[in-house]
Amino acid sequence: MTTQLDALKTMTTVVADSGDFSSFSTLKPQDATTNPSLLFTAAQTDQYQNFVKIAVDYAKEKKSNPDEQIKLAMDKLAVTVGAEILKIIPGRVSTELDARLSYDTEATILKARVIRDLYKEIGVDVEKRVLFKIASTWEGIKAAERLEKEGIHCNLTLLFSFAQAVACAEAKVTLISPFVGRILDFWKKEKGVANIPVEEDPGVTSVTKIYNYYKKFGYQTIVMGASFRSKEEVLALAGCDYLTIAPNFLKALHDSKDSFPKKLDAEIAKKSDLEKIHLDEKAFRWLHGTDPCGTAKLAEGIVKFAEDTEKLEALLKKKIEAS
Repeated sequence: MTTQLDALKTMTTVVADSGDFSSFSTLKPQDATTNPSLLFTAAQTDQYQNFVKIAVDYAKEKKSNPDEQIKLAMDKLAVTVGAEILKIIPGRVSTELDARLSYDTEATILKARVIRDLYKEIGVDVEKRVLFKIASTWEGIKAAERLEKEGIHCNLTLLFSFAQAVACAEAKVTLISPFVGRILDFWKKEKGVANIPVEEDPGVTSVTKIYNYYKKFGYQTIVMGASFRSKEEVLALAGCDYLTIAPNFLKALHDSKDSFPKKLDAEIAKKSDLEKIHLDEKAFRWLHGTDPCGTAKLAEGIVKFAEDTEKLEALLKKKIEAS
Protein backbone atom coordinates (compact mmCIF):
# COMPACT_ATOMS: atom_id res chain seq x y z
CA MET A 1 0.00 0.00 0.00
CA THR A 2 0.98 3.63 -0.52
CA THR A 3 2.32 5.50 2.48
CA GLN A 4 0.61 8.67 3.66
CA LEU A 5 3.69 10.61 2.60
CA ASP A 6 3.55 9.26 -0.94
CA ALA A 7 -0.21 9.93 -1.09
CA LEU A 8 0.30 13.49 0.18
CA LYS A 9 2.91 14.10 -2.52
CA THR A 10 0.23 13.43 -5.17
CA MET A 11 -1.80 16.36 -3.80
CA THR A 12 0.81 18.75 -2.40
CA THR A 13 4.46 19.66 -2.86
CA VAL A 14 6.21 18.39 0.27
CA VAL A 15 8.99 20.54 1.73
CA ALA A 16 11.35 19.51 4.54
CA ASP A 17 11.54 22.04 7.38
CA SER A 18 15.01 21.34 8.70
CA GLY A 19 18.65 22.33 8.79
CA ASP A 20 19.49 18.64 9.27
CA PHE A 21 19.33 17.00 5.87
CA SER A 22 20.55 13.55 6.91
CA SER A 23 17.05 12.12 6.35
CA PHE A 24 16.31 13.85 3.03
CA SER A 25 17.54 11.01 0.85
CA THR A 26 15.01 8.66 2.48
CA LEU A 27 12.03 11.02 2.78
CA LYS A 28 12.66 12.71 -0.59
CA PRO A 29 11.13 16.18 -0.12
CA GLN A 30 10.82 18.40 -3.19
CA ASP A 31 12.08 21.56 -1.44
CA ALA A 32 13.62 22.45 1.91
CA THR A 33 13.60 25.43 4.23
CA THR A 34 15.85 26.57 7.07
CA ASN A 35 15.84 29.37 9.63
CA PRO A 36 18.25 30.81 12.23
CA SER A 37 16.98 28.45 14.93
CA LEU A 38 17.66 25.40 12.76
CA LEU A 39 21.08 26.70 11.68
CA PHE A 40 22.07 27.41 15.29
CA THR A 41 21.14 23.86 16.27
CA ALA A 42 22.99 22.39 13.29
CA ALA A 43 26.11 24.49 13.95
CA GLN A 44 26.47 22.88 17.39
CA THR A 45 26.58 19.32 16.06
CA ASP A 46 29.74 17.46 15.04
CA GLN A 47 28.48 16.49 11.60
CA TYR A 48 28.17 20.12 10.48
CA GLN A 49 31.47 21.47 11.79
CA ASN A 50 32.98 21.38 8.32
CA PHE A 51 30.34 23.85 7.13
CA VAL A 52 31.11 26.11 10.08
CA LYS A 53 34.81 25.94 9.23
CA ILE A 54 34.11 26.84 5.58
CA ALA A 55 32.14 29.90 6.71
CA VAL A 56 34.74 31.02 9.23
CA ASP A 57 37.68 30.55 6.86
CA TYR A 58 35.88 32.39 4.06
CA ALA A 59 35.02 35.34 6.31
CA LYS A 60 38.57 35.65 7.62
CA GLU A 61 39.95 35.56 4.08
CA LYS A 62 37.58 38.24 2.77
CA LYS A 63 37.34 40.62 5.75
CA SER A 64 39.80 42.02 8.29
CA ASN A 65 37.32 43.77 10.60
CA PRO A 66 36.04 41.32 13.27
CA ASP A 67 32.44 42.57 13.09
CA GLU A 68 32.44 42.25 9.30
CA GLN A 69 33.91 38.76 9.62
CA ILE A 70 31.02 37.65 11.83
CA LYS A 71 28.40 39.06 9.45
CA LEU A 72 29.99 37.41 6.45
CA ALA A 73 30.46 34.10 8.28
CA MET A 74 26.74 34.12 9.12
CA ASP A 75 25.77 34.65 5.50
CA LYS A 76 28.32 32.13 4.20
CA LEU A 77 27.12 29.46 6.64
CA ALA A 78 23.52 29.90 5.51
CA VAL A 79 24.58 29.67 1.87
CA THR A 80 26.89 26.68 2.48
CA VAL A 81 24.12 24.72 4.21
CA GLY A 82 21.64 25.78 1.54
CA ALA A 83 23.95 24.67 -1.28
CA GLU A 84 24.54 21.31 0.40
CA ILE A 85 20.77 20.78 0.70
CA LEU A 86 20.41 21.58 -3.02
CA LYS A 87 22.68 18.61 -3.81
CA ILE A 88 20.05 16.31 -2.31
CA ILE A 89 16.68 17.85 -3.22
CA PRO A 90 15.40 18.49 -6.76
CA GLY A 91 13.71 21.80 -5.99
CA ARG A 92 14.47 24.97 -4.04
CA VAL A 93 15.88 25.85 -0.65
CA SER A 94 14.59 28.78 1.38
CA THR A 95 17.31 30.82 3.10
CA GLU A 96 16.24 33.21 5.84
CA LEU A 97 17.43 36.81 5.96
CA ASP A 98 18.42 38.45 9.25
CA ALA A 99 15.21 38.92 11.26
CA ARG A 100 16.62 42.10 12.77
CA LEU A 101 16.09 43.74 9.37
CA SER A 102 12.36 42.97 9.38
CA TYR A 103 11.29 46.62 9.71
CA ASP A 104 13.86 48.01 7.25
CA THR A 105 12.98 47.67 3.56
CA GLU A 106 16.27 48.97 2.17
CA ALA A 107 18.47 46.89 4.48
CA THR A 108 16.46 43.76 3.63
CA ILE A 109 17.01 44.35 -0.09
CA LEU A 110 20.75 44.84 0.40
CA LYS A 111 21.06 41.67 2.50
CA ALA A 112 19.18 39.63 -0.10
CA ARG A 113 21.61 40.82 -2.77
CA VAL A 114 24.58 39.78 -0.60
CA ILE A 115 23.14 36.28 -0.12
CA ARG A 116 22.32 36.06 -3.83
CA ASP A 117 25.90 36.91 -4.76
CA LEU A 118 27.30 34.31 -2.34
CA TYR A 119 25.13 31.64 -3.95
CA LYS A 120 26.12 32.75 -7.44
CA GLU A 121 29.79 32.64 -6.46
CA ILE A 122 29.54 28.88 -5.93
CA GLY A 123 27.52 28.26 -9.06
CA VAL A 124 23.96 28.03 -7.71
CA ASP A 125 21.20 29.14 -10.11
CA VAL A 126 19.59 31.54 -7.64
CA GLU A 127 16.55 32.42 -9.72
CA LYS A 128 15.52 28.78 -10.10
CA ARG A 129 16.73 27.20 -6.88
CA VAL A 130 16.66 29.67 -3.97
CA LEU A 131 13.91 31.49 -2.10
CA PHE A 132 14.75 34.31 0.30
CA LYS A 133 12.79 34.14 3.56
CA ILE A 134 11.59 37.51 4.82
CA ALA A 135 9.25 38.27 7.73
CA SER A 136 5.78 39.38 6.61
CA THR A 137 5.95 42.91 8.00
CA TRP A 138 4.77 45.73 5.73
CA GLU A 139 8.44 46.67 5.22
CA GLY A 140 9.37 43.07 4.43
CA ILE A 141 6.53 42.72 1.94
CA LYS A 142 7.57 45.94 0.18
CA ALA A 143 11.18 44.69 0.02
CA ALA A 144 10.00 41.40 -1.48
CA GLU A 145 7.92 43.22 -4.06
CA ARG A 146 11.04 44.97 -5.34
CA LEU A 147 13.28 41.91 -5.06
CA GLU A 148 10.89 39.81 -7.13
CA LYS A 149 11.40 42.26 -10.01
CA GLU A 150 15.15 41.56 -9.79
CA GLY A 151 14.64 37.82 -10.06
CA ILE A 152 15.23 37.34 -6.34
CA HIS A 153 12.26 35.19 -5.41
CA CYS A 154 10.88 35.43 -1.89
CA ASN A 155 9.26 33.26 0.77
CA LEU A 156 7.32 35.53 3.14
CA THR A 157 7.47 33.89 6.53
CA LEU A 158 6.03 34.49 10.01
CA LEU A 159 2.62 34.93 8.41
CA PHE A 160 -0.32 34.73 10.78
CA SER A 161 -3.02 37.09 9.54
CA PHE A 162 -5.25 37.41 6.49
CA ALA A 163 -3.97 40.98 6.05
CA GLN A 164 -0.41 39.68 5.62
CA ALA A 165 -1.58 37.14 3.05
CA VAL A 166 -3.51 39.70 1.00
CA ALA A 167 -0.60 42.16 0.98
CA CYS A 168 1.80 39.41 -0.12
CA ALA A 169 -0.50 38.42 -2.98
CA GLU A 170 -0.79 42.02 -4.13
CA ALA A 171 3.02 42.32 -3.99
CA LYS A 172 3.26 39.23 -6.25
CA VAL A 173 5.68 37.40 -3.99
CA THR A 174 6.55 33.86 -5.00
CA LEU A 175 5.50 32.06 -1.83
CA ILE A 176 4.06 32.61 1.65
CA SER A 177 4.51 30.50 4.78
CA PRO A 178 1.50 30.80 7.11
CA PHE A 179 2.43 29.32 10.50
CA VAL A 180 -0.32 26.85 11.34
CA GLY A 181 0.96 25.53 14.66
CA ARG A 182 1.83 28.89 16.15
CA ILE A 183 -1.70 30.13 15.45
CA LEU A 184 -2.98 27.06 17.28
CA ASP A 185 -0.58 27.72 20.18
CA PHE A 186 -1.87 31.28 20.54
CA TRP A 187 -5.55 30.36 20.64
CA LYS A 188 -5.05 27.41 22.99
CA LYS A 189 -3.38 29.80 25.43
CA GLU A 190 -6.04 32.49 24.94
CA LYS A 191 -8.87 30.04 25.53
CA GLY A 192 -7.10 28.24 28.35
CA VAL A 193 -7.49 24.81 26.76
CA ALA A 194 -5.07 21.95 26.32
CA ASN A 195 -6.37 20.91 22.92
CA ILE A 196 -8.49 22.12 20.03
CA PRO A 197 -9.86 19.47 17.65
CA VAL A 198 -8.24 19.56 14.22
CA GLU A 199 -11.67 20.26 12.67
CA GLU A 200 -11.73 23.54 14.63
CA ASP A 201 -7.98 24.25 14.50
CA PRO A 202 -7.63 28.04 13.92
CA GLY A 203 -4.33 27.57 12.09
CA VAL A 204 -5.90 25.13 9.65
CA THR A 205 -8.89 27.44 9.24
CA SER A 206 -6.61 30.41 8.53
CA VAL A 207 -4.61 28.64 5.82
CA THR A 208 -7.78 27.24 4.25
CA LYS A 209 -9.19 30.77 3.95
CA ILE A 210 -5.95 32.11 2.44
CA TYR A 211 -5.76 29.22 -0.04
CA ASN A 212 -9.39 29.73 -1.09
CA TYR A 213 -8.88 33.49 -1.48
CA TYR A 214 -5.79 33.06 -3.66
CA LYS A 215 -7.42 30.47 -5.90
CA LYS A 216 -10.70 32.35 -6.25
CA PHE A 217 -9.00 35.52 -7.42
CA GLY A 218 -6.23 33.92 -9.46
CA TYR A 219 -3.19 34.95 -7.43
CA GLN A 220 -0.07 33.02 -8.42
CA THR A 221 1.59 33.26 -4.99
CA ILE A 222 2.19 29.76 -3.59
CA VAL A 223 0.63 28.94 -0.22
CA MET A 224 2.95 26.81 1.91
CA GLY A 225 1.53 25.76 5.29
CA ALA A 226 4.29 25.68 7.93
CA SER A 227 4.97 25.12 11.63
CA PHE A 228 2.83 22.07 12.37
CA ARG A 229 2.07 20.64 15.79
CA SER A 230 0.77 17.24 14.67
CA LYS A 231 0.51 14.93 11.70
CA GLU A 232 -3.25 15.52 11.79
CA GLU A 233 -2.72 19.24 11.16
CA VAL A 234 -0.68 18.37 8.10
CA LEU A 235 -3.33 16.05 6.70
CA ALA A 236 -6.05 18.63 7.38
CA LEU A 237 -4.38 20.78 4.71
CA ALA A 238 -3.82 18.04 2.13
CA GLY A 239 -4.15 19.69 -1.26
CA CYS A 240 -2.49 22.97 -0.21
CA ASP A 241 0.11 24.11 -2.76
CA TYR A 242 3.06 23.29 -0.52
CA LEU A 243 3.45 22.04 3.06
CA THR A 244 6.77 22.37 4.89
CA ILE A 245 7.02 19.57 7.41
CA ALA A 246 9.52 18.77 10.17
CA PRO A 247 11.41 15.45 9.87
CA ASN A 248 9.51 13.78 12.73
CA PHE A 249 6.17 14.34 11.00
CA LEU A 250 7.61 13.38 7.62
CA LYS A 251 8.67 10.09 9.19
CA ALA A 252 5.24 9.59 10.80
CA LEU A 253 3.62 10.09 7.39
CA HIS A 254 6.17 7.75 5.82
CA ASP A 255 5.41 5.07 8.43
CA SER A 256 1.61 5.18 8.03
CA LYS A 257 -0.55 3.69 5.27
CA ASP A 258 -3.91 4.96 6.53
CA SER A 259 -6.01 6.65 3.86
CA PHE A 260 -7.05 10.32 4.09
CA PRO A 261 -9.04 12.72 1.89
CA LYS A 262 -7.87 15.76 -0.06
CA LYS A 263 -9.02 18.81 1.90
CA LEU A 264 -8.16 21.80 -0.30
CA ASP A 265 -9.13 22.07 -3.97
CA ALA A 266 -8.64 25.00 -6.34
CA GLU A 267 -11.89 24.42 -8.23
CA ILE A 268 -13.95 24.31 -5.04
CA ALA A 269 -12.12 27.43 -3.79
CA LYS A 270 -13.29 29.38 -6.84
CA LYS A 271 -16.88 28.91 -5.66
CA SER A 272 -16.26 30.40 -2.20
CA ASP A 273 -18.09 33.57 -1.13
CA LEU A 274 -14.91 35.49 -0.24
CA GLU A 275 -14.76 39.11 -1.42
CA LYS A 276 -11.67 40.70 -2.93
CA ILE A 277 -10.00 43.50 -0.97
CA HIS A 278 -7.10 45.90 -1.57
CA LEU A 279 -4.65 46.96 1.12
CA ASP A 280 -2.49 50.06 1.12
CA GLU A 281 -0.19 50.58 4.11
CA LYS A 282 -2.84 52.16 6.35
CA ALA A 283 -5.43 49.50 5.54
CA PHE A 284 -2.85 46.74 6.06
CA ARG A 285 -1.81 48.03 9.46
CA TRP A 286 -5.42 48.40 10.56
CA LEU A 287 -6.55 44.95 9.40
CA HIS A 288 -3.45 43.21 10.73
CA GLY A 289 -3.80 45.13 14.00
CA THR A 290 -7.33 43.79 14.49
CA ASP A 291 -5.93 40.24 14.55
CA PRO A 292 -4.52 39.67 18.07
CA CYS A 293 -2.79 36.46 17.06
CA GLY A 294 -1.21 38.01 13.98
CA THR A 295 0.01 41.05 15.88
CA ALA A 296 1.48 39.10 18.79
CA LYS A 297 2.98 36.19 16.89
CA LEU A 298 4.64 38.28 14.19
CA ALA A 299 6.48 40.35 16.79
CA GLU A 300 7.28 37.28 18.90
CA GLY A 301 8.57 35.33 15.90
CA ILE A 302 10.87 38.13 14.79
CA VAL A 303 12.31 38.44 18.30
CA LYS A 304 12.84 34.66 18.58
CA PHE A 305 14.62 34.43 15.22
CA ALA A 306 16.70 37.49 16.13
CA GLU A 307 17.71 35.87 19.44
CA ASP A 308 18.79 32.70 17.67
CA THR A 309 20.66 34.79 15.10
CA GLU A 310 22.58 36.43 17.94
CA LYS A 311 23.34 33.02 19.48
CA LEU A 312 24.69 31.83 16.15
CA GLU A 313 26.76 35.01 15.84
CA ALA A 314 28.26 34.39 19.29
CA LEU A 315 29.13 30.82 18.32
CA LEU A 316 30.81 31.96 15.09
CA LYS A 317 32.63 34.75 16.91
CA LYS A 318 34.26 32.15 19.19
CA LYS A 319 35.21 30.06 16.17
CA ILE A 320 36.72 33.08 14.42
CA GLU A 321 38.70 34.13 17.50
CA ALA A 322 39.97 30.60 18.03
CA SER A 323 41.08 30.05 14.44
